[in-house]
Amino acid sequence: MFSCENRGNTFHGILLIALFSCSAFYIAEVPLVKSLSFSPLIVGIVLGMIYANSLRNHLPETWVPGIKFCTKQILRAGIVLYGFRLTLTQVADVGIPAILIDTIIIAGTIFGGIWLGKWFRLDKDTALMTSIGSAICGAAAVLGAEPVLKCESYKTAIAVSTVVIFGTISMFLYPVMYRTGLLDGLDSIGVAIYTGSTLHEVAHVAGAGNAMDPTDTLGIAGPATITKMIRVMMLAPVLVIMSFVLAGRKTVNSGGKRIKSKITIPWFAFGFVGIICLNSLLQYLFGVETVKEIPLNGTIEYVDTFMLTMAMTALGTETSFDKFKQAGAKPFVFAFLLYVWLLVGGYFLTKYLVPVLM
Repeated sequence: MFSCENRGNTFHGILLIALFSCSAFYIAEVPLVKSLSFSPLIVGIVLGMIYANSLRNHLPETWVPGIKFCTKQILRAGIVLYGFRLTLTQVADVGIPAILIDTIIIAGTIFGGIWLGKWFRLDKDTALMTSIGSAICGAAAVLGAEPVLKCESYKTAIAVSTVVIFGTISMFLYPVMYRTGLLDGLDSIGVAIYTGSTLHEVAHVAGAGNAMDPTDTLGIAGPATITKMIRVMMLAPVLVIMSFVLAGRKTVNSGGKRIKSKITIPWFAFGFVGIICLNSLLQYLFGVETVKEIPLNGTIEYVDTFMLTMAMTALGTETSFDKFKQAGAKPFVFAFLLYVWLLVGGYFLTKYLVPVLM
C-alpha cells in the first residue's frame, strides 16, 4: 500500500478523506445540525455517501488504497484511542449483562440466519457471511470470515453491502428513537447495551452513541462502545468454531488435501482494552475524578474523533447504490429480516434481562 510506486496516490486518497472530514467538523458546528445532535461522524458518512453516488466515478482508482486505509487501519487506531475515554470501572458496570446479551444476539443471529437462508433458498456462503456480519461487527466480521469460508469475492461484496446499509440506517435511527422516547423503556445503561449489542459496525456504534450522548455524561456512548468491543472480541472464538465445523469442506484441487483456514483475530479490540487499563492507571496516578481531567486527554479525544470521522467518511464513499442493484433483492430482504431481529429482539432482550443482571 505504501510502496514507493503508489505511496503518493495512497496519500492522495487519505488526504481526500481528511478534507471531507474537516468539512464534516465544520458542518457539525452549524446551529441547525448541532441542534439535531448530528456529530461529525454522522455528517462524515453522509458526505461520503453523497460523493459515492455522484462524483465517485471520477476518482482515480489509484487513490482507492488510501480510502481503504481509512476504513481499516485508521478505524482500528481510532477505536484503540477511544479507550482513553473509558476506565475499568465503566467496563465492570456493563460487564455481565453486556457479555450475556452479546452472546445471545450473536448465537441467535447466526443460527437464525442459517435457518432463514435455507428457507429463502439463499446461497449458503452468502447467508452465513451476512449472518456473521450482522451478528458481530459488520464488514470487519465478513472480511474476517472470508479466509475461513473461502467463498467467491462477489458473495463477500454482497454481505458487506447489506451490513453497511442497515448499520448506517441504524446509526441514524437509534438517536431518533432515543430522542422521540421510543427507548424510554430502557435506562441509560440499557440504551448503551442495546446500541452496542445490535448495531453492525464499531463505527456505527460510536456514531450513534456520540449522537445520543456527545459528552458521555449520560453514560451511553462509552458503555455502548464497550458492549460493542466485547462483541467484536467474540469474532475470534466464532471463527475458530467455524473453522472446525467447516474443516472438511474445503480441499486443494490437486491431491484433495485439506486446507487449514487462517483465523483473523481482531487485535485492535485487545489494544482498546489495553488503553482502558492504561487510562485507569493514569486516572489513579493523577488522582483525578474523571478521565477528562487527565493531562492531554482532551487533545487525544479530539484527534480520536477526527480519525473516527475519517473512517466513517471513507465508509460512506464505498456505499454506492449501484452495488445494491447488482446484488438483487433476495440478499437484502434476508439481511432486513436479520435487522428486524436485532432491532426488535435486541430491545426486548435488553429490557427484560438487564434489570435482572445488574
